[in-house]
Amino acid sequence: MRRNTVLAAFAVMTAAACLAGCGVVNAARKVVHDVEGNKAAIDAFTSSVKSGEGATFEATYQTTGSAPVTITYAAAPPTGLAFKETQSGSSTSNVDLIVDSSGEYSCTPPASGATSGPGWSCEKLGTASAATENKLFDIYTPSHWVTFLQDFSLAAGLAGDKVTSSTMTVNGFAMRCVDFNAPGVTGTSTICTTSQGILGYVQVASNSASFEITSYSATPPASLFALPPGATVTSPPTTTTP
Repeated sequence: MRRNTVLAAFAVMTAAACLAGCGVVNAARKVVHDVEGNKAAIDAFTSSVKSGEGATFEATYQTTGSAPVTITYAAAPPTGLAFKETQSGSSTSNVDLIVDSSGEYSCTPPASGATSGPGWSCEKLGTASAATENKLFDIYTPSHWVTFLQDFSLAAGLAGDKVTSSTMTVNGFAMRCVDFNAPGVTGTSTICTTSQGILGYVQVASNSASFEITSYSATPPASLFALPPGATVTSPPTTTTP
């Protein structure tokens, strides 16, 4: 009788130890599964975004929210790039950046809003100024979100969050998307790419504003990557070492 009691107690202890050990193993397996699942979903998405890197195109985006902004982003590798940001209700661009083989320029239109001729001024940006200005359009570049998502995939798995895939159509553009929840942030973030491999829609959780593509062209006019004719061009101020 005592022997049976001892055996029963041993069985209970063994089962408890197994449950504890198995719980740890199962939890570890779940983390690995989540990380691998998240990575697979993000890899599938970023591979389609990467296909748009190095492409020549012109895209127009519209932001939502209380102060809508129209964005024109164009690229003509290896050196051509143009970024224009116009506030709603404004007849001229608030930000107008042009990059060509000679450097990067920040241009300001005349009060009349003329697209060329006297009154335009363009300042050639130094390295530090260009880096600051480039942050304005960085979120519209595929490389920004590819890097972000690759870094996020591991953290999401370890935090127990889930990355999923979806599709949507916006303004006639059919897109594939990746949806995810960031640790400590309420709501779902969604990033979508068009069939051309460029960004089509971005909605970040906890932010009421988003931006979406409204037009696209694979053949942007060369004028986008040239300084306005007749513009006054200035060089960056020189710095002197004391």
